[in-house]
Amino acid sequence: MTSWNPGSVNCPQLFFKADTMRSVLFSFLIILCCLLSPAQQATQAASQPNILFLFTDDQAPWALGKSGHPHAKTPNIDQIFQNGAYLVNSFTTTPVCSPSRASLVTSRYGSELGITDWLHPRTEPELGLKGDTITWVKLLNDAGYRTGLIGKWHLGLLDQQHPTRFGYDYFMGFRSGGNVPKDPTLEVHGKDQKLKGLLPDILVNDAIRFISQESDKPFLLSLHFRAPHTRWLPVADEDWAPFKDLDPQIPNPDYPDLNTKRVKQMTREYLASVASVDRNVGRLLDTLKQLNLAENTIVIFSSDHGYNMGHNGIWHKGNGHWVLNQNPPATKNIPKRQRPNMYDNSIRVPTAVLWPGVTQSGQVVQGTVSNLDWFPTLLEMAQVPIPANLTIRGTSFVPLLKKENEKAWDNDFYAEYSTKHQSHTHMRMYRTPEWKLIRDFLNPERDELYHLTTDPQEATNLIQSQDPKVQKIRDELHQRILSNMKSIDDSVLQQVGQGS
Repeated sequence: MTSWNPGSVNCPQLFFKADTMRSVLFSFLIILCCLLSPAQQATQAASQPNILFLFTDDQAPWALGKSGHPHAKTPNIDQIFQNGAYLVNSFTTTPVCSPSRASLVTSRYGSELGITDWLHPRTEPELGLKGDTITWVKLLNDAGYRTGLIGKWHLGLLDQQHPTRFGYDYFMGFRSGGNVPKDPTLEVHGKDQKLKGLLPDILVNDAIRFISQESDKPFLLSLHFRAPHTRWLPVADEDWAPFKDLDPQIPNPDYPDLNTKRVKQMTREYLASVASVDRNVGRLLDTLKQLNLAENTIVIFSSDHGYNMGHNGIWHKGNGHWVLNQNPPATKNIPKRQRPNMYDNSIRVPTAVLWPGVTQSGQVVQGTVSNLDWFPTLLEMAQVPIPANLTIRGTSFVPLLKKENEKAWDNDFYAEYSTKHQSHTHMRMYRTPEWKLIRDFLNPERDELYHLTTDPQEATNLIQSQDPKVQKIRDELHQRILSNMKSIDDSVLQQVGQGS
């Protein structure tokens, strides 16, 4: 970003009127403006860093080289995680696209916003963010940021739900949830156009153009990749080559009746899609260096939710699908192929923050954070105040990035997911570092309790345990679920007859 050169600006002749204080003040401000030194300008610019927010779709933390996957090809993403702070316990409030993205920009639960599942373009084309919703993007824009969203929105199709109504100066991408990996139709300057090429490359081409624009304003760029959402192929030849003939490692090949052939094929394609993102992340990081922006740009990497690939016998996310040779029978609200869930593999997201001068190389943050926390965190990073009368649910985790008060951090986490398209559920979850309880208020026979300390894979459901200690923990977590539901006025409480 180029600095404004006061030597190139002609200060206007000043005319003073003794009886007009406004003219005196105006003239004084102009003089200050003309005399502002380059050093002062640099200090002012540094106080509001650029922000590059990289956000993938369906990104599993396990599918990174940094997290130890032997076949993942992610050297550029790994660079962000290695050179910055790796938040290993980062979660989403709802493990599916739209409500997760709504929570990201508002710091409110999806149930508070009327967005409880992914937005279906045919059955609910009118649903989306309400026009008076305050986002952190809007507050950054009001504070002087040049703001852009490139890629996926999925928070409403109507014009009143357009990203530019919520603080983005610029939008290029797609408002709906789906697209194709090659030759996509995208909104460009307000009109849909069919573009030639691979979608990740097209999005990053535009991101590079946005970053390269000269401006006296700091920028916020939200780059929302479609990948690695299905369909995974095609990708560039260089991204597919390492996986084409690979016999990939899968998490639990001995899971009863697992369709290992299908899991391996999906794993190959999924990792290739992740590699296509990584290659383009490398292009962005190179651009920041070439433009001398790297030292004043916060780079964030995260995703809307996690992903399963054979874990616990399923693939996909919170609205998971069985991947067995013979699927379990259907129940009243759960079709035969479906396995709605709140597994850690669905709710955990890969997250890293590279903040020059603040985060340290190799830093690992153990504290529990969620997508609700981005709102206050990003505003604190940019030194923008939160409006006093605004309700948000998140907490800034800047102290964790600065290694301050880590022991006092609250590591409990509450999440929700009411599925309504394939299956019908009302899942509510409370998680501590040691235990996790999931209540399905519509299908109580599906309740789950896991001791994460001894069972991190969530393989043994203890909900029916007769151990008094386990029962006590279950009851305590249940009360915490109810307390959280009441605090956000969750309508499910009334539906199940537990409202106060």
